[in-house]
Amino acid sequence: MRFSFQRCGRPGAAEGSESQGKKMETIIRGIEGIEEAAEIIRRGGLVAFPTETVYGLGGNALSPEAARKIYAAKGRPSDNPLIVHVSGIKDAEPLVTEITEDARRLMARFWPGPLTLILRKTERIPRETSGGLDTVALRCPENACALRLISESGVPIAAPSANLSGKPSPTEAGHVAKDLGGRIDMILDGGPVGIGVESSILDLSADTPILLRPGAVTAEELSAFLGQKVGIDPAILSGTVSETMHPRAPGMKYRHYAPEAEMYLVTTRLFRDRGEAIGREERELSDRRTARWIRERAERELSEGRRVGILCVKETRPFYPPDSPDGTLSVKVLGSREEMLTMTRSLFRLLREFDEEKKDRIYAESCSDRGVGFALMNRMRKAAGMREIIL
Repeated sequence: MRFSFQRCGRPGAAEGSESQGKKMETIIRGIEGIEEAAEIIRRGGLVAFPTETVYGLGGNALSPEAARKIYAAKGRPSDNPLIVHVSGIKDAEPLVTEITEDARRLMARFWPGPLTLILRKTERIPRETSGGLDTVALRCPENACALRLISESGVPIAAPSANLSGKPSPTEAGHVAKDLGGRIDMILDGGPVGIGVESSILDLSADTPILLRPGAVTAEELSAFLGQKVGIDPAILSGTVSETMHPRAPGMKYRHYAPEAEMYLVTTRLFRDRGEAIGREERELSDRRTARWIRERAERELSEGRRVGILCVKETRPFYPPDSPDGTLSVKVLGSREEMLTMTRSLFRLLREFDEEKKDRIYAESCSDRGVGFALMNRMRKAAGMREIIL
């Protein structure tokens, strides 16, 4: 079933999609459509909008029905909590039982910005929005379009990433249209996002702050600011949680960020064990060994009739062959190691490009876990289903 879109925004967004859901018209607007979008939110509809991290799928956070619509549009499990977006600390106060001293300090320092805080909720937040938990995840986005939409709507906005559940998160409006066109009321096209991975999530509902999802605000920054070590939830490191566990934050339990192709991360034991401490010569030796293994594996896959994608960094691109004329092999550059945010900004877009090229296998170089690289590698490991080859 094909859906049509009404367009009135920035050129270049996608123009249609296939869906098995109920047919509806999805309007695409530029930022001039914010007042119209706010009215849609107020009457219980869904609007996708840009933030500094990824595009979010917004609905009235105070409405159980709007929350149910979000889960249905995404195909998202209903026990996976939604992040509630507010325009500032005053908006957050009626939604939680208490803003602790640490929470207030963090809001003053990192809001607006890519930091989500989990606190005990009041009855104003329905259980549909909180995924059945007695806590709520709150953040104030650092994006003028998002902040205006919250202000114009007059309600807090629940907004997970605006993609089909499990798919790579959307970093531009065209990605949203491809996944959710015909499933939601409107897409606000604010251009490409700036960061490209979802916000950090810090749980403040217990005695010790726990990082539940890494993002651009790092565990090191949070520990230094709070003056105490921030814990790391074991699920971040293992990539899995018990099937009986109720996830405390988005992205903890279910398959996330995954392309259609089977994806594998590849690194050497030398780089895995020593990371940034590795010397220049050892780094080049590690790079060449990784690239040689990936090239040989790609050649074998191609000889067996599979379509292969390679994801590398700028520094190692010369170690790989050119893209094949028939499209069976393509090599994509994530970015430079010297500019980590270019890599986070590119990841989901490149995984979606591999999907469009109908790749069967993707081999990706593992990156540094340092700083924001911890968030990048978290997303890459989840996208690869924790398949990492150590040479």
